[in-house]
Amino acid sequence: MSAQQQGSAAKVRLAVQALLDYGTAKQLIDADNVIFVRNQLMEALGLLQWETTELVSFDSLDEILTVLVNYACDGGIIADTATARERFDTKLMGFLTSSPHTGVQTFQEAYAESPVHASDWYYQLSKDTNYVRAGRIAQDLRWQYVGEYGTLEITINRSKLEKDPRDIAAARAQAQMNYPACQLCIENTGFPGTASHPAHRNLRPIPMRVGGGRWYLQYSPYGYYPEHCIVFRDTHTPMQIDDTVFGKLFDVLDFLPHYFIGSNADLPIVGGSILSHEHFQGGRHTFAMDNAPVETSFTLTDTPQIEAGIVRWPLSVIRLSGSDRAALECACADVLHAWRCYSDSTAEILAQTADTPYNTITPIARKRGECYVCDLVLRNNRTTPERPLGLFHQRPSLYHIKKENIGLIEVMGLAVLPGRLAGELDEMAATLVGGADPAQSPQMQPHAHKKSWSKTSQLFCVRAAVQCSEVKCHIVEKAVRISRKSSHAIFLLDKKDRVVLCYH
Repeated sequence: MSAQQQGSAAKVRLAVQALLDYGTAKQLIDADNVIFVRNQLMEALGLLQWETTELVSFDSLDEILTVLVNYACDGGIIADTATARERFDTKLMGFLTSSPHTGVQTFQEAYAESPVHASDWYYQLSKDTNYVRAGRIAQDLRWQYVGEYGTLEITINRSKLEKDPRDIAAARAQAQMNYPACQLCIENTGFPGTASHPAHRNLRPIPMRVGGGRWYLQYSPYGYYPEHCIVFRDTHTPMQIDDTVFGKLFDVLDFLPHYFIGSNADLPIVGGSILSHEHFQGGRHTFAMDNAPVETSFTLTDTPQIEAGIVRWPLSVIRLSGSDRAALECACADVLHAWRCYSDSTAEILAQTADTPYNTITPIARKRGECYVCDLVLRNNRTTPERPLGLFHQRPSLYHIKKENIGLIEVMGLAVLPGRLAGELDEMAATLVGGADPAQSPQMQPHAHKKSWSKTSQLFCVRAAVQCSEVKCHIVEKAVRISRKSSHAIFLLDKKDRVVLCYH
């Protein structure tokens, strides 16, 4: 072994010891398991001998894993691609993750104290085992916009890794596989991953009863808000919005009363990204829609004990609430039935054509004391030749910002924007502050042709930039849109909320 190889092996042993110390500190492993886990790590890394190492401080779990993954890449143990690296670091963390039985038992013990105590423990475990990738989530850009509908939230998702062309090629070359059937199946528990399916070696779902059947609770690896959880059915069953969905949502609330819970719609365009497996999303977060007031109240004939009203919100939302759970389930079902067959040609709303339905809802529920509250967001996925992605989808003029579906999370007031915008905002800022024409930049052309960038606004940008000494490399930290009766403008701000440039 060369001196360079010896040095590399010594460094990786330090990282292995740091990972073992991390696992001990987080109570993932105890003293009786250290040697057992170390041997597994050594085998995975191709280490044939062990020497007692000095203590070395690493700044984070991500830094430890980066050292180990780089060693595996350099040694030819794995390919140096995004998918291979992620599968390998998940494999290493899987060695530190206890068995599903142990996790369920600990959760139940914590739940006996309180639902909050149980979810706190499980969420912390999910972060400690790196299933919830807190380090990557921290890279997401986030800001708020205070407007007429309350405080809306905006995030640019930078935590999910972009596909490496080599990973794409490997997935295409791989034989067709249907195990697990999708990323929400219980068979993902401990799954090592493939070229086309992510690894879940450190996933430990918690079983629960929903709608009389067996469901599971887990957290999203790349959550958009605190304790972003997923509740999924034990069988691979398609999404369905019917009379039973409300009781299922309320079952989740009875189990985790401090969470909200909602379901994406069951139709394309207005539904979620996975329609093939019934699931809900929830968590411990208050969205702008939760705080939106009822602007028009009304009474339901068959369930007068249920409070009903239209919410003041950009989407069409009916809010129903009451402590009588059975009556609320009936009231929600009545609204669903009424909307399923509702048409209004003046508003271009059609319930269906031939055998194709268009109307569905996005239901979102939470508890306030002993009262159940359910917001029913009316959705329609009709398309036209002029609007092939959805008549009630965002306008084509906004596709350069976001073209994807508007699902459950965005309905509630948290806009999830694609990661590409982070780089495009930086380039737009640099282009404008430098006095250049955005239309001449290939990356900026999709944005530039949508609006006119006047000389006045460009001059304003330059003057503002000169006044802002902390604008480094023209990196934009925030983008805020301000609407007025006669015009629209976007002001880009620096870290201290000072205007860097104006786009109108």
